[in-house]
Amino acid sequence: MNQVIRFIHRWTSLLFSLIVASVFAGMAITTLPEWYYYLPLPPLFVLIPTGIYMFFAPYFSSRQDALPATERRA
Repeated sequence: MNQVIRFIHRWTSLLFSLIVASVFAGMAITTLPEWYYYLPLPPLFVLIPTGIYMFFAPYFSSRQDALPATERRA
């Protein structure tokens, strides 16, 4: 599941960056229609929950891999 979330977040962030770059490039060239400024919102609505999940996932992990290196000695 974690790999799927990371994959979705990675490609959505690329799409988001390209859309924002196109908005800025379009602003430099011509006057854009108003709806064009709302294009970054759908990818942003995907990035927010996936980013929050990836941020908090290590805190709720019950695996022993999350222990600091000093506590792993056997």
